[in-house]
Amino acid sequence: MPSQYPIHIGHSPDPDDAFMFYGMLHGKVDLQGLEIKEVVEDIESLNERALEGVIEATAVSWHLLATISEKYAVLDPGASMGIGYGPVLVAKGGQRIPFPDLGGRRVALPGPHTTATLLMRILATNFKEVFVPFDRIMGEVEAGAVDAGLLIHEGQITYGEEGFEKVADYGEIWADLTDGLPLPLGTNAVRRDLPKGVDARLARVLLDSIVWGEENRAETNAYAREFGRGLDEEKNDRFIKMYVNPFTLSLGEEGVEGVDRLFQIAGDKGVLPRRVNWKRVMPVS
Repeated sequence: MPSQYPIHIGHSPDPDDAFMFYGMLHGKVDLQGLEIKEVVEDIESLNERALEGVIEATAVSWHLLATISEKYAVLDPGASMGIGYGPVLVAKGGQRIPFPDLGGRRVALPGPHTTATLLMRILATNFKEVFVPFDRIMGEVEAGAVDAGLLIHEGQITYGEEGFEKVADYGEIWADLTDGLPLPLGTNAVRRDLPKGVDARLARVLLDSIVWGEENRAETNAYAREFGRGLDEEKNDRFIKMYVNPFTLSLGEEGVEGVDRLFQIAGDKGVLPRRVNWKRVMPVS
């Protein structure tokens, strides 16, 4: 193995991912002999890269992980888990949308491989899927091109002030359904065919980067805010804390149970395989 092993790692252009990756990309932590090459794309584009197996490590949706678990393992640090919150289904102000039976209405979703779409398929019925880039969903709802839209990222905390009404909060529904288990949304995956030990070293780099960010929040938040699409300082910090939380440092037993429950419910509904054999990679000491 070369002394500087090159590895491409993808993340989405969002404040929480930017927060997690700042330390490793700006010389704040030991890279464990790895040469990190950054790839920044929206989550559905990263899902497609992982589906093709063309990137060594990347942020992916837990939905996609079920499909690629034979090729990719999960880095134990770096998961995005909702604690009573998650994607929000919205409509224009004053428009009443029934739920969970949507009566055949058109719903804008952020991509076929996103966990948001998986949640829509297992928790709602009788709707037509319209796939739209996540940052255009509000616009499609406002224009009347669709009847409702499922919001991820910062839209989850800004929709009210932008004139939209909540139809359903999937984080709240999930918490009720599972007695408070965290909601798996995204994670970081690494290819299983890399040289021995590279995955655990990368897990260590990512963990150290997250910890450095937590210990130097003002600097890291300022960088992450550049990815916030207009979020002010307070909302930027709020959003980061939503998805960089204790489960991001390590899934732990409760986080693993949340993942297994998501896969089990989706399997029972027939929208995922009955059994998903996924593997965690723990950081090297």
